[in-house]
Amino acid sequence: MSMTTLDSSAELKTHIQALIELEPRFAPVYEQVGVPSLRRNEGGFAALLRAIVGQQLSVAAASSIWQRLVDANLITPKTLIQADDDDLRAQGLSRQKIRYVRSLVDHDIDYQALTTMSDGEVIDTLTAVTGIGRWTAEMYLLFSLGRADILAVDDLAIRVAAMALLELPERPTPKQLKVATQSWSPYLSAASLLLWAYYGGLKDKEAMPG
Repeated sequence: MSMTTLDSSAELKTHIQALIELEPRFAPVYEQVGVPSLRRNEGGFAALLRAIVGQQLSVAAASSIWQRLVDANLITPKTLIQADDDDLRAQGLSRQKIRYVRSLVDHDIDYQALTTMSDGEVIDTLTAVTGIGRWTAEMYLLFSLGRADILAVDDLAIRVAAMALLELPERPTPKQLKVATQSWSPYLSAASLLLWAYYGGLKDKEAMPG
């Protein structure tokens, strides 16, 4: 799998232009939304911890719990190891999420090593953690590692936007979308960012995660 990264808006623009050559239906989308933000983050333990905290919660609720963890200095492996479950429950974490957080700590991931792994190896490493699925791993690849060939086919917004873009009669399944977009590689991350922005226009709201 590709380890090419997108590190600037200029690089993203180049990928978008190449994507349009492969799939001309992106041209009006690009005209409408422009070059989307890369939304890069620093990655590492805190990025995955925050992703776990935010699962199945509204943005507001997730932000509130995250801020409580920050204020309690409970966002590093060292401090989390020292905390008991009651400490974490007091910050708003459910029993299930406490189990996920413990699994993340226990796996002791080498985050620097992820930068030199293939996309598939990163997904395998991250999804070995209880509570981290393929979607979360792909978000890490895209927004933390800046990988250039990631299409999150499980993402609802991407599937809805792709249905509109490709004029499909119904929302594609993840498997159908993967097959339909194979020809967009190696510019799948550009496609993801455009589709999120396009979905935001379709639904008149910002849809991109992160």
